[in-house]
Amino acid sequence: MINIAILGFGVVGSGTAEVLTENKKIIEERLGCEYNIKYILDLRDFPDSPFSSLITHDFKDILDDPEVSVVAEMMGGSHPAYDFTKACLEAGKNVVTSNKEVVSTFGVELCEIARKNGVRYLFEASVGGGIPVIRPMINDLSSNKINKISGILNGTTNYILTSMKNEGASFDDALLCAQKLGYAEANPSADVDGIDAARKIVILAALASGKLIDPRAIPTVGITKITLADTEMAKEFGCTIKLIGYSEIVDGKLCAFVSPRFVPTTNPLSRIDDVFNGILINANMVGDVMFYGPGAGKLPTASAVVADIIDIIANIDSEVKPIVWETASESDINNFSEYSCPRVFIFNCKANIPASLSKYEIKESGNNICGIMTDSITENEADTIAAEFGNNNLISVYRVL
Repeated sequence: MINIAILGFGVVGSGTAEVLTENKKIIEERLGCEYNIKYILDLRDFPDSPFSSLITHDFKDILDDPEVSVVAEMMGGSHPAYDFTKACLEAGKNVVTSNKEVVSTFGVELCEIARKNGVRYLFEASVGGGIPVIRPMINDLSSNKINKISGILNGTTNYILTSMKNEGASFDDALLCAQKLGYAEANPSADVDGIDAARKIVILAALASGKLIDPRAIPTVGITKITLADTEMAKEFGCTIKLIGYSEIVDGKLCAFVSPRFVPTTNPLSRIDDVFNGILINANMVGDVMFYGPGAGKLPTASAVVADIIDIIANIDSEVKPIVWETASESDINNFSEYSCPRVFIFNCKANIPASLSKYEIKESGNNICGIMTDSITENEADTIAAEFGNNNLISVYRVL
């Protein structure tokens, strides 16, 4: 009998208990052994829940119980989630989590603690909700060198951008609708400012490179300044605007950032709408591999949490193959100013166009707004061109995926 404890009985925690209970028979048949939810830790009581008898308010009940071998952490935030995770790993308990904030900030340390104690720290649900991507990267793509990762990693922002594109909604109106539907928090900053996507892309980049970058250190731009004029210009260029988490490895050095990008309609990411997520991985042997599905939600995310629990139980008596990461140093990170891709400059049609742009076709989307798409140029080159517009004639600049 494998005993499981759940930390946090919110949306994902309650979903995890539901999946483990509703699918208990088929999971146990596949595993060939039985399991039991022994504790659920939360500050609150849930008298009307079928799991009310399992609620404990004292973490020590779980930590000090030698019968608990698997802990599922879905508390959210850094603390006490990090502290409880660390304590469980040091006590020889396996931990699974959906907490991208903890993984992206403390992943190096926690993976090393797990290795030293002969247990596992798994986090499939921390990126992409119900989309299986972390395990395929570790196992199925292990014979490949991963070159690039491009991802729509946040369902809230994708819903907002889809509403702006398809319905002509302003950013503010689309955000309000997302909040009414429960897709956005009352304080949506982590989503709309790109913080959530930054945490996820550094986790994916670490899986590709073995080096974890501090998510606070990567260039991150959200979607709050995107206008309907921008979305109309994207259509003129055969593109859609998506918030993209991007990582590439060039000459052994990492580059990672988050920003809104013009995505050509030939790219499969351009067709991912509403709250769905998509992750496009380019590897040197298999080529492009696409992962698509629900990026959030109670049961989709819980499904990924339970997949990690099943993985641990299925291999409970096997030798642990740990995830080994290092903290990325400055020498591991590519100079962002050298990153190169095509750009779209959106500007007042009456502006004097910099000479370096004169060879490109000008598109006009109405309301005296024009745009030019360049060939691939670096960040420094893009900044130089932007400065040449002057007099507030430049409206916005977008990278093209």
